[in-house]
Amino acid sequence: MIKQVFNWQDLPMEELEKIHLAKDGELLLEKDDLTQLLSGRRTSMLRLEDLELDGLRIEVLDAKLSLKENKDGSIGLLLHPIYRKPDIPSFLTAAQAEMLEKGDIISLQKMIFDDEGHAKEVLVEFDKDTNEFIITDTEKIQAPDMINGIPLTAEQKDRYKKGREVETPDGTTIQYSGTDKQGIRSDKLALIASIIVDGGVSYMLYKGLHALWGKEDKKRGVGKNYHEALKEMQQRESRDFAKPVQDDLDNEHSETISR
Repeated sequence: MIKQVFNWQDLPMEELEKIHLAKDGELLLEKDDLTQLLSGRRTSMLRLEDLELDGLRIEVLDAKLSLKENKDGSIGLLLHPIYRKPDIPSFLTAAQAEMLEKGDIISLQKMIFDDEGHAKEVLVEFDKDTNEFIITDTEKIQAPDMINGIPLTAEQKDRYKKGREVETPDGTTIQYSGTDKQGIRSDKLALIASIIVDGGVSYMLYKGLHALWGKEDKKRGVGKNYHEALKEMQQRESRDFAKPVQDDLDNEHSETISR
């Protein structure tokens, strides 16, 4: 999970229209990709066609998208194509970069300084889809307050924000991933993450989750508390909506409700 850092109203519609992902003020993005953009993360790999960028005509371009805040406060669009050679961040050693590229380590926690000399902690990952290093400010990573209805401790939340595995009492293990479409991996196929917002609870149902790194062959199901947490989520949802959330583990997307 990651905090929403952009508002829908701030989307650079003109730039999105230039790459044919918006038309007449209407977005032509999938819901999951829009969620990732607003959360400051990258979309899934998109196929963009018939582009004209910087005076060049591009027939087809496979790229991920993200948003950035410009110096004047406006929001700009970034394209992340597939790079032939990765650009190694200056704060990484050659050995650290190589371990990330090869997958010997999944992520690396580093303390760096911004342009104004302020220190900040970042999580560095390597996106094999684009052949690019991803740098995430750990302050923007939001650890869930509960997994399948079980509260996480302060220590567990800190581990999650540092990209480490976190195991809950119902047997579910989770790990933040800035390279993954849903932003989270697990040893389970599905789980329900909850965050407390303004005294209420916001639920996120994750389905079709990717396995933890290096543990893809492990037999997977759901945690012991999953069905109980799902039932509670459906009961809360039924107060506001006519149709309850469906327990379809083959449908790879997430759903959110707040109460």
